[in-house]
Amino acid sequence: MIPLAPGPFFDVLAERGTPTLVRLGRALDIAPNGPTTYGIEGLAELVAQAAGWLDALGVARGDRVAVVKPNHWDYVLLACAAARIGAVPALLSDRLPAETLQLLLKRLDATALVTTADTLASADAAGTDLSAFTRRTLTLDGPARGAVPLGDVRGHRPPPPRRRPDGAPSALMHTSGTTGIPKLVTHTSETLIHRIAAAEARRLPLVSPRRDDTVVQATSYAHGRGLTWTLSVLWLAPREAVILDSYDPRRAEPVLRAHRPTVVEAAPAAFVRWQSLAAAPDHPFRGVRLYVNTFDAVHPPTVRAFLGATRRRLPLWVQVWGQSETGPLTFRCLTRRSVRAVGRRHPTTRDLGRPVPGRTRLRVVDPETLRPVRRGSPGLVLARTGALCAGYVGETERLRAKVADGWFATGDLGILTRSGRLLLLDREVDTVRGGSCVEIEDVLHDRLPEVVEAVVLGRASGRPLPVLVTRDGTLDRAAWRRAAADLPPLAEPVLMPDGRLPLTATGKVRRQELRDRLLDGAEPYGTGHWT
Repeated sequence: MIPLAPGPFFDVLAERGTPTLVRLGRALDIAPNGPTTYGIEGLAELVAQAAGWLDALGVARGDRVAVVKPNHWDYVLLACAAARIGAVPALLSDRLPAETLQLLLKRLDATALVTTADTLASADAAGTDLSAFTRRTLTLDGPARGAVPLGDVRGHRPPPPRRRPDGAPSALMHTSGTTGIPKLVTHTSETLIHRIAAAEARRLPLVSPRRDDTVVQATSYAHGRGLTWTLSVLWLAPREAVILDSYDPRRAEPVLRAHRPTVVEAAPAAFVRWQSLAAAPDHPFRGVRLYVNTFDAVHPPTVRAFLGATRRRLPLWVQVWGQSETGPLTFRCLTRRSVRAVGRRHPTTRDLGRPVPGRTRLRVVDPETLRPVRRGSPGLVLARTGALCAGYVGETERLRAKVADGWFATGDLGILTRSGRLLLLDREVDTVRGGSCVEIEDVLHDRLPEVVEAVVLGRASGRPLPVLVTRDGTLDRAAWRRAAADLPPLAEPVLMPDGRLPLTATGKVRRQELRDRLLDGAEPYGTGHWT
């Protein structure tokens, strides 16, 4: 068994002599005056120091430690520090609305909250005192009312590492929350580490980092992917691991130019934001041999742009589909040929490929009867995997309602082809009559190059509403009519300024919030029963 337990992980890497250098886009919030380049031994020392801080706060084995702070990789380091003393890290994005954070913290009943004074101040301005929902609060960036500043616990000697049973809760993280209040997912070492991270820590041809690679990651580190990526990639010991905390191309570009990547993994929203970089002369993606996107399907023009940008003869794009509750469920390798057809109504990136061999199984059922449908027919996608989470914090019955005979209802609608591939249609709650929001959005991106983001909102009565963000804030109406001519009937599009869409931490659109804003409470076409 690969020793990937988060608590002692960096100590194990240091003992192995792992030579990887970790490059950061900015200094860590837990070490704001520290370097932007770390060796493994330095990271092991930093995790041990952070474990000492938590011990000084009175965190004990089995206690929950909530982390709410600006996005950066120290979410993962704090999770390892909590695990090192036998505590359970609970990672919450500071991009969640203050009232949502309040509800999740109430459910957690954490012993300690690690945050920043700025985060507390922002929540306070929205009428929420986050420190009221935990016994002790530690601020990383200075004093705050009711909180312990980092200087008061710095230097506390950490206790020896403490392990927890494999079946006990190991880490808590939240779902994206595109359709409402995020769920707090409980994973054990068995599901998160042995089933998900360990599978990726085994070196596979073409799709695993090599020892000479410079691997880039840009994601929301409050999500489970940040932890599993760290454990698997650093175990494979690439030459460099470059960590970006922001999708902003102006912040990413100088880091990417200084450390030109050969492998890039990012959330789809990051790739969309970086398309302008890929089109520029002497862009930093010329040496990339492998791209990986997680969380969601990505639009075809984005894949096409990045595969066309690299000088490698046969670059690959690996698209992974999964959920916080399950980890990866399917994968597909895309090539330049896979996405060369422009503007057609064909699956392209909505073809999510096949289930992970030997690890996941899929079936498609009628959403009302839960009886399997024929191959090639649409229905609710169910998954069977040994990596299924242990439950939802504060919602003990919710997981049971989504599992029948070991099959987990993903909440997505799709089609299993006769060859066993999964074609994604929609989230069930977001679907439209006689069509697929995801397909419509893909086609609009392909046919209207000026579109930065297209979101289609379904409703029980009335035509679906397209919401568009364009590069210059305008839309050629004749081009729109041509693009939508063979699509299901749509309402007149709403143009929204860049930066006004409500987004999750991973850059996905919070559709329910957008519906509330634009559709005045109109009922969705989907039931939302499987959300």
